[in-house]
Parts: sequence; structure tokens; C-alpha cells
Amino acid sequence: MIDDPTKLNFQKLPKAQTGIAGLDQITYGGLPKGRPTLICGGAGSGKTLMAMEFLVHGAQTFNEPGVFVAFEEKSDELAQNVISLGFDLKQLEKDKLIKVDHVRVERSEIEETGEYNLEGLFIRLGYAIDSIGAKRVVLDTLESLFSGLSNQAILRAELRRLFQWLKDKQVTAVITGEQGDANLTRQGLEEYVSDCVILLDHRIENKVSTRILRIVKYRGTVHGTNEYPFLIDEEGISVLPVTSLKLNNDVSLERIPSGIQGLDKMLGGEGFFKGSSILVSGTAGTGKTSIAANFVDQACRDGRRCVFFAFEESQQQIIRNMRSINIDLQEHVDNELLHFSASRPTLHGLELHLVSMTKTIEKINPDIVVLDPITNLITVGSTSEVKSLLTRLIDYLQMKQITVMFTALALRDNKSEQSDEGISSLVDAWLLVRDIESNGERNRGLYVMKSRGMKHSNQVREFVISDEGIKLVDVFLGPDGVLTGSARETQQLIEKTGLAIRDHAVSRKDREIERKRLVLESKITSLKEEFESVQEDLNKTYIEEELRKNILEENRQELTQKRDKQ
Repeated sequence: MIDDPTKLNFQKLPKAQTGIAGLDQITYGGLPKGRPTLICGGAGSGKTLMAMEFLVHGAQTFNEPGVFVAFEEKSDELAQNVISLGFDLKQLEKDKLIKVDHVRVERSEIEETGEYNLEGLFIRLGYAIDSIGAKRVVLDTLESLFSGLSNQAILRAELRRLFQWLKDKQVTAVITGEQGDANLTRQGLEEYVSDCVILLDHRIENKVSTRILRIVKYRGTVHGTNEYPFLIDEEGISVLPVTSLKLNNDVSLERIPSGIQGLDKMLGGEGFFKGSSILVSGTAGTGKTSIAANFVDQACRDGRRCVFFAFEESQQQIIRNMRSINIDLQEHVDNELLHFSASRPTLHGLELHLVSMTKTIEKINPDIVVLDPITNLITVGSTSEVKSLLTRLIDYLQMKQITVMFTALALRDNKSEQSDEGISSLVDAWLLVRDIESNGERNRGLYVMKSRGMKHSNQVREFVISDEGIKLVDVFLGPDGVLTGSARETQQLIEKTGLAIRDHAVSRKDREIERKRLVLESKITSLKEEFESVQEDLNKTYIEEELRKNILEENRQELTQKRDKQ
């Protein structure tokens, strides 16, 4: 987005804030204070509404009372036209914050004899300004005031006199003018004497309307020079500034779980970076919306606020469908953590879709945003236009540190890895869900094509959706490669059966070994007992021999002693 105008050192011209969302940003602070601004455009482009908002916001927000001089619509008609926006002109008039004055101008009463005199208007306008101390003035529309004049010299002189009179009164003036055939206005003079000129355009392309605002000139200050889409709804006008071309957004190291345990494992075990952009692409029926719903469900359970922009299904349809996979999004809607915005892409042009989405995001202030699917936006714009919109949206969300997940439909005949919208190179993480057909079955495989700044798996995981939810099955390698579906289950059963047989064989072998061990131990015990018996017999013979020897020795000594005594 354009930088905060309060931080710009070169802003010296005093400005009056409009209070209109986005307009103060592209004008770097508002309209020139104490000077006239021309708002021109065709019928129905929003000139009167923008001028009225400038006046009402000035009175209500910036303590600057205003005067609205209408040359076409009466006061009651104006009050009725803006009451749907929440503007109570009658009450504002009672509070002396706004004064609405209808000036009736008849072309037949304007004669070009002598000088064309605006003194009567000056007196009437001056009285209205002084009566409430007005700081802002709106004249709607200028053509009605000068419709009877054809003399360009008189017209130019009176326009200059009117604009100078407004400057002398030191009021910030907004004058509306109708667009001419070859000029910004019918007379072709107002834009030259105005200090600021804003052009409003209402275009119809491919039967879809888009409102565009452009600042044609702004004396004494820099300003946004691009075309900016703007939206008129029940809250008034919202202008979307073009995002900044500078890539200087802050980044976060915080991780946000995907809601699918197996996917988090593929992403290093923690999920996506906060403030990152994620693309989930795949053919129809591969589960892209289910992945997005899991992401939203987990975020809401963690207390994060989410916005789900749906371009294909209604809110209730998505909630009903997700219940079939054990995801209750209605609970989060009731807790005001999840906000749905469901509409067909043909409701607005691309630019107005961007304005509408940013306005919703500003209002809800979410942590997570989902767009499902972005492919449908191609019905209201070319691929390059959709890419431009999504690029600006990504920049806007990254600036606010909001994590966004896109889903995109890939065609079956698209052999390239690029998505049809061409944003796969812009996003931080890209998940690709593909059909894996084998053995007469259609199964799903999930790839992490890229995930910037984190370690991630380079292998395919089988993507299984059941009434218990989503889970990723680890890679199963069979004799002929990666197996999925019933082929995987069959191979697992075969391996399980083989394992059971091996376990039985091992068990039988263990029993035979145990039996032989017992027989050998029995034999060892028997031999040991036999050895002990032989050892005992041998010991017994040895002892007897020793005893006999000792007795003989004692007898011999005894005989010797007896012989010696004789």
C-alpha cells in the first residue's frame, strides 16, 4: 500500500482529510485545504456521493461543518438518497453541522445581456457558511449553474471568480462536474482552474461493471497517479490503493499448523509460516476445499480469526459437506471466529472483488484468509489480470502478516507444473494434489512442490479422505514401486500374512531348540551324577588303601619296638 502520508517529509501543503477509505492514502492526506477540488465523471459514477461523504465525514469526524449547495436535487431528495448509508442529514442540520441549500436555476432566466453576475449566489452561500461556521463547501453540479452560458470568455471569468471567492472564504470546496465528450468536463474549463481534479469512471467490460478513480492533477503535492478501483456499498465509498512495489514486508518465524498431522510432518513438523501465502492446486475432486477447511478448523480451534471467500459454493453447502469428514465449521461461525463471504465471481469485476475483499479483511481483521477457488476469477478477467489481482492481494496480506491459502483447479490435460493463474511462483508454499490411477482405482497423492524457508519432504503421500477426516499415509513401496489404495492394502496383507507365517515358523523352531536344550541338560545331569558316583568309588578305594597302609605301618612300628625291647 502507499506509505502513511503522516510519515512523508515532503508533505507541506495543508490538506483536509476526506474520511473516505483509501482516498486519503492515494492523495497523501486528503484534498487541498482551503482550495477547490473538482470531482468529474459520467452519470452514475458516484460524484454526488463522494462529495456528500467528504462533507459528512468532515462534520462528524474532523469537526469541520459544511454546506451542500445542490442545483439539481432538493434537500429532501438528498437526505433520502444517503439515509441508506447511515447519514442522517436532517439531524446533522439540526445540530448545525451541515446546511443543505437547494438553488433553483432556470436557463430561461439567464440572459447574456451585460455581465453575468454571481453576486446573488455569493451572498446566499456566504450566509450559509457564516451561519454554521462552515469549513467545507460542496457545489453539485457546476453545469446546472452555467448551463445557460455559451460565451467562453464570460464562462471562464465567472469560473475564476467563483473559485477565487471560495479561496477567499478559506473553505475547502468540492465541485462536481459532468464529463464531456472530449474533455474531463462539458465546458472543458473547470479542470484548469481547479487545484485538484478527480476523475470517476464507471466501466462495463464483459457485462461486469467496475468503478475506477484517477487523480488527474493535484497542485503543490505528490499523489497517486494510477487508476484505483472503488466500491459503493451500504457503507459508502471504499477506494483500493495499488500495493507498493517495494518488497520490504516484515516476516515472522511463528508457525501455523495445517490441521493435518501428516502434512505438518512433511513441513518439518510445525506447519506454515505466519503471514505466508499457500497454494493448493489439483484436479476436480482431489480434496482442495477439504484441505482449506482443515486449515481453517485448526486455526479457529487455536483461537485465530478466519475469513473464507467462496466463489463456487455457498456457506451452508461448505458447512454441510465438511461435516461428512468430521469437520464442524458451524461451531466456529457461531463463535464468531469464522466469517464466510460467498458470491459468484460475476457479482463484481476483478477490481471491485479486490476492493470488497480488502474491505471485509479490514472489518474482520483475520489471522487466516482462504480463497476457494481462485480459478473461477478467470470468468471475469484474463489470466494476466487475475495474476495482477492476486499479486496485489498477496502483498496487501503480507503487509498485515495475514496467512492466505488459495485453492486452484488444474486441468487434467495440463502437463506443466505451473498453475493456470500463474501464481505458483509467487506463493511461499505450493501443495499439489494429484490423481493416482492404478488397478482400476482412483486414489489421491499429495506433493509439497515447494515451501520456502523450511525443510520439507520431497516424497509423495497418499491422501485419504474418510468420515473420520483427512490423513496422509506414509509412502508404501511394493515390489513394483509406490502402491496406493487397495493395492497397498493387499500388499500390506500379504506382508502381514508372511510375517505371521514367519513368526509361526520361528516359534516352532524355538520350541524344538528348547526341547533339545532340555534333553541335553538331562543328559548332562545324568553324566554328572555318573561322574560323581565313579569319583566317589575312586575316592573310597583310595581311602581304604591309605587306611590299610597306615595300619600296616603302625603294626610294623609296633613289632619293631617289641623286638628292640627283647
